[in-house]
Amino acid sequence: MSQKQMKEAFVSNLNGTTVLEITQGLCFPAFCILCRGFLIIFSQYLCSFSHTWKTRFFIDFVVLIVPMVATLTIWASFILLELLAVIIFGAGLFYQIYRRRTCYARLPFQKILEKFLNISLESEYIPAISCFRVITSAFTAIAILAVDFPFFPRRFAKTELYGTGAMDFGVGGFVFGTAMVCLEVRRRKCMEGSKLHYFTNSLYSVWPLVFLGIGRLAIIKSIGYQEHLTEYGVHWNFFFTIIVVKLITPLLFIIFPLNKSWIIALSVTVLYQLALDFTSLKRLILYGTDGSGTRIGLLNANREGIISTLGYVAIHMAGVQTGLYVHKNRSHIKDLIKVACFLLLAAISLFISLYVVQVNVEAVSRRMANLAFCIWIVASSLILLSSLLLGDIILSFAKFLIKGALVPCSWKLIQSPVTSKKHSEYLIPEAERMEPRLCLITALNRKQLIFFLLSNITTGLINLMVDTLHSSTLWALFVVNLYMFSNCLIVYVLYLQDKTIQFW
Repeated sequence: MSQKQMKEAFVSNLNGTTVLEITQGLCFPAFCILCRGFLIIFSQYLCSFSHTWKTRFFIDFVVLIVPMVATLTIWASFILLELLAVIIFGAGLFYQIYRRRTCYARLPFQKILEKFLNISLESEYIPAISCFRVITSAFTAIAILAVDFPFFPRRFAKTELYGTGAMDFGVGGFVFGTAMVCLEVRRRKCMEGSKLHYFTNSLYSVWPLVFLGIGRLAIIKSIGYQEHLTEYGVHWNFFFTIIVVKLITPLLFIIFPLNKSWIIALSVTVLYQLALDFTSLKRLILYGTDGSGTRIGLLNANREGIISTLGYVAIHMAGVQTGLYVHKNRSHIKDLIKVACFLLLAAISLFISLYVVQVNVEAVSRRMANLAFCIWIVASSLILLSSLLLGDIILSFAKFLIKGALVPCSWKLIQSPVTSKKHSEYLIPEAERMEPRLCLITALNRKQLIFFLLSNITTGLINLMVDTLHSSTLWALFVVNLYMFSNCLIVYVLYLQDKTIQFW
């Protein structure tokens, strides 16, 4: 076998892992982000440690990115111990913050909690959504390189036909996260007026993706880079899937109300599953038009990528509905707690539905993006989002205890009529309002496209220069961490310099 064939075989014919293990892995970064907030408060406001952009980048990278690399590779079998360790570490930091609190030092915990529940938060910006997008982006960036090394567990790689691999969540989570901040959610007025104008703007927004998709295809074919054909097909790639989703969803929004996106999502995925079960569509995906697995003709060559787009349309619609719900104008702590609990209950309900569907209908299949796959992606996304929301609320409580505390990419405490005037004066000090946001999370969120492109380019370069299949664990760990450090640092510096690539 050639080197190319060996690498292709290395990521093929895999069956994934359990839903529970992936869910545990998703919750881990949420706890890391919470610990990051506690660490910033403790170091800067209780230990008087001055933060520069270098120290803030170092904290963010070590607390968020490095543990994610370890969780996906060398520590993959110890996820429960990792969760326990980060929970104990976070609880210890919170205890130290509470013990050294500069606000309400003589009040008991219950009275402080009552006052906190009457505080309002700035609701225009939802930090949990930004963190969600960053986690899925960072997770995808780590996985696309680490999967080519032996130290990456094969059960985390993309599955061949049925199963739940950690990398299978990456593509679905990316679509869900993008949908939560799509133009229709952020600027609902864009849909008012001429429907033709709205659809024309939607068409215009996809041209960069067309360029990127074609460019990636041309480069891959020209250098003979390894490919996993059953993932999307011969010519198709994830950029083309996003293009089709962005073309179909505006047409659906022209016909159906935006706030009924969940109905569209349910209808699309159920009808698609019925077509898989009662027509020859499934046979077409698996074996082509002639039943022999041929790749002759455009449809046969790219049948997985073209047909599975329907599943991603359903995931996008579910993400839109979630974004609309979370972005509703709520500023009271109690209301935000209800939102997090509702999302958590919705996720649990979907996991129960997933079990029923897998037993009675069909198992999860990323290759077909079937009903079970869509339910799994949405349920896992809601678990992650609700965990991040609850973490934001706990972090806000910690900030409430320390005078002048401000953590980048977290809610800002604002004046509440119930709060005493003396305390409300320093909830958001003017100096803190003007301080630059030295935050890797914000940088990766705002430069997500640059980070995604940079990760793909550097992954390709490393694969061409390094014999990944025969690399030792120590060398592979060094390469992946250096790769993530370089990509994150470049994006962070571009963010600080306000350099951007804006297409729509």
